[in-house]
This record gives sequence, C-alpha cells and structure tokens, in this order.
Amino acid sequence: MTIQAKAAPGARLLNAADHTLIMIDFQSQMAFATKSIDAVNLRTNAALVANAAKTFNVSTILTTVAEKSFSGPMFDEITSTFPGQAMLDRTSMNTWEDAAVIADVNRIAKKRIVLCGLWTSVCIVGPALSALDQGFEVYVIADACGDVSTEAHDRAMDRMVQAGAQPMTSLQYLLELQRDWARGETYEATTGIAKKLGGAYGLGVTYAKTMFNAAEGH
Repeated sequence: MTIQAKAAPGARLLNAADHTLIMIDFQSQMAFATKSIDAVNLRTNAALVANAAKTFNVSTILTTVAEKSFSGPMFDEITSTFPGQAMLDRTSMNTWEDAAVIADVNRIAKKRIVLCGLWTSVCIVGPALSALDQGFEVYVIADACGDVSTEAHDRAMDRMVQAGAQPMTSLQYLLELQRDWARGETYEATTGIAKKLGGAYGLGVTYAKTMFNAAEGH
C-alpha cells in the first residue's frame, strides 16, 4: 500500500486551543533548593512559557503551595504576565488532588495538559501520573522544571515519559504554537519573545533583523 503524505500537522503537535497549561510552584522557597537548573535559566524559561501562553491565549492555571506560610509568592515573571489572574494556593504537593485546581481543569475542559514547575519529582510527577491515569494527554516542559539534583529531575522525567507523558522544552513550546512564520497575527509577538528570552536563538533573530531586515515567512 502506498503511503500518501499530506501538508498537515501531526495530531500530537500542540495548538493554542487544545490544551490547558498548569504552572506549578514557581516560588522562592522551592527555587532555593533547585540544583538541576540555575535560577537565571529557570526564571527565563518560566517567563518564556508564560509569555507564549499569554500571546496565544492558552488556557492557563497558576498554582502555588503554602504561599503565605512557607513557600512565598510565584515568580514575578509569571504573575506580571497574567495580571489579576487568581492564584490557586494548595496544601497538597500533588496539584491533581486539589479540588480548586481540578474544578478549573474541568471548567476549561481540554483533554491535553501541559505542566511545568518545581520540583519535577514531586509537584510535576504527581499531577502528570494522576492526569495520565484519568485519560488525559500530558506534556511536560522539561527545562521549565527543576529539582534538588540533576538525578532527581532526570529520573522524574524518565518516570513520566515511561508512563506516557511527552517531554518538550520552553522554546519548543513557543515555536510549536506559532509553527508557521506566515501566521502574521502572532509573528511579531513570537519573535519578540524569542529575542528577549530565547537565548542564542533570540540573539540570532535580533542579528538577522538588525543587519539584514530579515523576516521568516515574509
């Protein structure tokens, strides 16, 4: 049988309308002990994810653990991107066991869940495995997660992937949502996020635009 290719995206690729992003426990107390990624890169990647979600109007849940009594506020890079959005504070380490979070998940009613936060081995593994057990598709933004050691982060990622979660990176998340440089309504915002937060790739975008007035897809 001959296989026919079609000019169409694969079913496993994310789009802005098909998932809920849950950003979990990006808080000072959690970050202090994080060793698998340095704080600068962690904050940058979290900001990249938040800005991508905001640009593409992704349904987003922000949640903290023991904000007032122990862990502190969520990173300003995230809260400033979603001004006025309710912060769902929990006592449970597993976000998926919190009634308020689950009420929001059910209100949004999307089968795909994208997770990032601190720590990978506890606060990301918990909801990832729980959501998978309930039939959701789960994606984990690995470089917008962190843990007390590289070993802890890596084994947590292994465990989630083996259970069926799909790993990705923060820049990949942004570019997967854009996916076509001819998509003019989000082109400037996407390249702007990349220039500000996209590391070496962002430098390349800045260089090309400054030196040659280059533009992908234009």
